[in-house]
Amino acid sequence: MKKQPHIILKNIFGYDNFRPLQEQIINRTIEGKDSFVLMPTGGGKSMCFQIPALIFDGITIVVSPLISLMKDQVQALKSNGIKADFFNSSISTKEENEVITKAINGDLQLLYLSPEKLISVSNTWLKQLNIKLVAIDEAHCVSMWGHDFRPEYTQLKTFRNSLPNVPFMALTATADKSARKDIETQLGLSNSKLFISSFDRKNLSIEVRGQVAKKKKLQEIVSFIKRRKNESGIIYCLSRKNTEEVASFLKADGHSVAFYHAGMTFDEREQTQTDFINDDLKIVVATIAFGMGIDKSNVRFVIHYNLPKNLEGYYQEIGRAGRDGLPSETVLYYNMRDFVLYSQFADDGANTAMQKEKLNRMLQFAEAKSCRRKILLSYFGEHLTENCGNCDVCENPPKDFDGTILSQKALSGIARMKEKDGITMLINVLRGSNNADIHSKQYFTLKTYGIGKDVSFFDWRDYVIQMANQGLIEIMYAESSALKITPIGWQVLKGEKTIRLTTPIAAADKKKAQKTLKIATEGEVNKDLFTELKKIRLAIAKEENMPAYIVFSDKSLKLMASELPTTENEFLAISGVGMNKMEKYGEEFMSVIRPFKNVAKPRKTPTTIKTYNLYKEGLNPKEISENRGLSITTIFSHLSQLYMEGKKVDLEKLVAKEVVDKVRVVFNEFDRKIELKPIYEKLNEQVSYGEIRLSITLILKNE
Repeated sequence: MKKQPHIILKNIFGYDNFRPLQEQIINRTIEGKDSFVLMPTGGGKSMCFQIPALIFDGITIVVSPLISLMKDQVQALKSNGIKADFFNSSISTKEENEVITKAINGDLQLLYLSPEKLISVSNTWLKQLNIKLVAIDEAHCVSMWGHDFRPEYTQLKTFRNSLPNVPFMALTATADKSARKDIETQLGLSNSKLFISSFDRKNLSIEVRGQVAKKKKLQEIVSFIKRRKNESGIIYCLSRKNTEEVASFLKADGHSVAFYHAGMTFDEREQTQTDFINDDLKIVVATIAFGMGIDKSNVRFVIHYNLPKNLEGYYQEIGRAGRDGLPSETVLYYNMRDFVLYSQFADDGANTAMQKEKLNRMLQFAEAKSCRRKILLSYFGEHLTENCGNCDVCENPPKDFDGTILSQKALSGIARMKEKDGITMLINVLRGSNNADIHSKQYFTLKTYGIGKDVSFFDWRDYVIQMANQGLIEIMYAESSALKITPIGWQVLKGEKTIRLTTPIAAADKKKAQKTLKIATEGEVNKDLFTELKKIRLAIAKEENMPAYIVFSDKSLKLMASELPTTENEFLAISGVGMNKMEKYGEEFMSVIRPFKNVAKPRKTPTTIKTYNLYKEGLNPKEISENRGLSITTIFSHLSQLYMEGKKVDLEKLVAKEVVDKVRVVFNEFDRKIELKPIYEKLNEQVSYGEIRLSITLILKNE
């Protein structure tokens, strides 16, 4: 009998429930069928192939272009007691031979390879392996339409054809419709089913700040970081020079920060990435090359110092924040200079028309005056019915007004300047500025000179950009960004058409709502305990030479600091705690939790009674678990305790009689010791810990 996916999910990885679509993808893979998985960054793609890998009696090959991700995922798998390794250019010949020997001898369940390495060994030792599944991660790299095309990926079709009866799974976080079709063709997927998960990362707040001067932008970023002391973040910049400038500015202000770009040596980049992953470095200022494949779960903010060149890249980059599901923030700064620069890059590159179209969509998103998440998700084919309430537009809805006269003033200025100048000159004329350029061009003699001096420079710039977005004017980038009036603009200027504009919102007026996503409903997180738990986690991570978040995520630590688990059962009930981690780290963490639990104020209503009240209302354990925001293992534990206390709980309905009988036999074999793992292993991992616990309760109570 095969191991059950949901049992592996809980007992190995420590989670009670699958995320949307994961279980369907896993079941299809177990049936031997191809799948195409389109899931957002942080959406749980890896679990889709890792669980089948633990069910299959053989090896799963994972193809990934990202060396850092391989190392990260293999460490995380090993920490959960799974046999995994990687094979890429970062390891020595001796290490290569060790990996090959383990793979051939059947001592690996998962093997990660770079596409180059896979191609080079596909006709040698790889042919000796009992391959049961192949997962192609970052599958968009195979498509010319993808934003990160890699030629070596196109050779994977030959490998696919050599294993006609092995299921293949293509996984990516970013692929539009044209890229999806191309991926299926290029990889030679056979009757694959497309699974598209929701791209809505509700825990990420979205804010956009336009036309902010460089000095002010740096000041805002410093203030932002100071309010989030000791939190991890990434700042993305357009150029190498920007990354060094911003990092230097933040470092001078006393922050733990480093830059990262392609001009550094491999060793320098590797060190920066390692320091960031291990929490020795809090902030990285980087070009977009940074972060691909980093599975760091506790990045709390992502800032874009410049406009990204497309929504796919932007979405993937903000997706590096909040992978643990906790509230995280994203801020995008942009100005028209970024847009002009990218337009010039597009003119010099391949697929010019497509790149420019994607760039225009990016600018439309940045300039939007409606819910940003709606716009972002609609780009990926997903449509929200309600506004998200977690973006700057939703939090501060723009107020619109009749902007006809204001627009006419600007349009009149453009016309009188013979449509030869850009935004800055127009605004200086409207505001009546007294500078050399205006005097040299005699613009101070124009009727429009000074007619808009009651409006600030920054507000004028916002209004002019809105006019461009509404089609009143065009910005001619090839003509030094000169402004030209469109037919609609002439209609407005002549009074034949009215126009509405929105009032710009100053940064100081933005009321940033505090995000309080439901992490744990059982009382507040004890901040002192959370700090102590982070210290232990860091010490273990240093000792074992692995990132701290692989030991336990911030989410798991916050649950510990809220639930205060002090027994094996309670600790196993924490999300993210599997049996392997319980055995390795449980006692060390619980020894720190116990003193806090001893002095904790008793809850007004005992947690077991809250469960009992819901049980009496007719809710089943799964429904109680969802209602209370607790794991189903915890709910089983509560019901067992209530049963032992004599409360009316029908345990017999919650666990099958044949399961109780199986547990009884093994329980007696082990001299009736209440230790779950030996019983679990003896039963070939077929019975969950929750069912074992309920069975033992019934056995002891009914004697």
